[in-house]
Amino acid sequence: MTVDQKRKSLFLLALLLSLTGLADSIYLTVQHLSGQSVRCAIVTGCSVVLASRYSSVAGIPTAAFGVAGYFAAFSLATLALYGSALAVRLLRIVVATMLATTIWLLYLQAFVLRAFCAWCLLSAALTTLLTLLVLLERLASRRGSL
Repeated sequence: MTVDQKRKSLFLLALLLSLTGLADSIYLTVQHLSGQSVRCAIVTGCSVVLASRYSSVAGIPTAAFGVAGYFAAFSLATLALYGSALAVRLLRIVVATMLATTIWLLYLQAFVLRAFCAWCLLSAALTTLLTLLVLLERLASRRGSL
């Protein structure tokens, strides 16, 4: 497999992870805007997290920012898959911003709210995986191989 094929595989994986994150964020945004409670089977803190004062910023659900981030990551990964160097650079910036936001939100869940939301943890895992893919792609582009 050539370096270019490896990089394209990484962008394809990033595209798929972004779609999963997009679906998760849309679900949380819709539930928030409709006032419906979110079901959590794995952990019991979803209602605490999603009803907290941190669940929205200036009246905008926090999950809506996730929708924007995952949509941007999906779009940029798609463009990068087809060879756009600008999209690759922007994808790195978007994913870094998403990771910083994820770290902050995990901090809030762990140390301020002392409750966790399974849907939020899914998003955190997806963002972490996206970050790893972007780092692997960066290494591949610098070294010429994985």
